[in-house]
Amino acid sequence: MRIHYLQHVSFENPGSILEWAKANNGLVTSTQLYNDEALPEVSDFDWLVVMGGPMNIYEDDQYPWLKAEKALIKAAIAANKVVIGLCLGSQLIADIIGGKVVQNKQKEIGWFPITFSEKAKASPLFAFFPDHPMVFHWHGDTFIELPEAATVIAASAACQNQAFVYRQRVFGFQFHLENTLPIIKDLIANCGDEMIHGDYVLLPEEVLAHPEYILQDNQWMAAFLDQLKQLTEEGRI
Repeated sequence: MRIHYLQHVSFENPGSILEWAKANNGLVTSTQLYNDEALPEVSDFDWLVVMGGPMNIYEDDQYPWLKAEKALIKAAIAANKVVIGLCLGSQLIADIIGGKVVQNKQKEIGWFPITFSEKAKASPLFAFFPDHPMVFHWHGDTFIELPEAATVIAASAACQNQAFVYRQRVFGFQFHLENTLPIIKDLIANCGDEMIHGDYVLLPEEVLAHPEYILQDNQWMAAFLDQLKQLTEEGRI
C-alpha cells in the first residue's frame, strides 16, 4: 500500500495517519507544497491524502502550486484511487468534483460534536462511531452544492456539511481526527489569532484541556483506515 500525502504548511502533517501507516507497513511519500516540491505521478501511489492549511482553495495567485495540486487530485479521482481530504483537502476535492466552497456562517475552532447520518452509520467505515463524537475543528470555509454522486454523511451545529463520500473511494472531512497534540499546539502557535472566543470558537486553554479527545479521535481515525483498507483489499469498494 503506497500512501502519498500533500502538505500545505509545515505545521500540519498527517499525524496519526502516519502512525497507522507505519503499523500497517505502508510505504509513505509526500509533497511539501510550501517548499515547491514536485508532485508525483498518479501511478506512484494507491492512496492520496490531502492535508489542511490556512489558505483557501481560490487563492491560486498567492499559492500558485494550487493549480497543479488540483490537477493531481482530479487525476487521482479519475484513476479510482483512494483519496482522503482533511479540512482544506476536503474543500479542494469538493471544488474539483463540481461542488462549491463558500465561507461558513461562523468559524468552527476547537472541540465540537458531529452527527453522522443513518446511511453513514450503516457502513462499516463509520458504524463504530458513537452518536455524537467529539472531534477537532479548525475551519472557516465549507462545501455546498455537491454533485449527486457525493453524499454528505455528517453535520454539526455550526456547519451542516461536515463530511462526504464520493463514488465510494473519495472522502472529505472538514474535521480533524488525525491531529496529535504537537500538531494542535503548532496550530495554536501559528494560527492562534483566529481563536476569538465565541459560540463555536474555543480558547487555546480550552482546546488543550482535553488530551483524551485527541487520543479518541486518533483511535477513530485508525478504525476508519482499518475498515477502508479491508474493503479496498476485498474489492468491496
